[in-house]
Amino acid sequence: MEKKLMRSSSDKVIAGVCGGLANYLGWESDKIRIGYVILSVISAGFPGILIYLILWFVMPEDFA
Repeated sequence: MEKKLMRSSSDKVIAGVCGGLANYLGWESDKIRIGYVILSVISAGFPGILIYLILWFVMPEDFA
């Protein structure tokens, strides 16, 4: 079965982007969220927020 990158409808805090990435990669969603926040803070926040917003609108939701 082919894995698809989709936002998570069950494992979400804001839009399910990090939960969807965690499901796709097979990692824990908490680790993805912590890593994403750390990378956003290190890069002055703006690129991380912009990438999250783009992924929010581009990634389909899984409706599972």
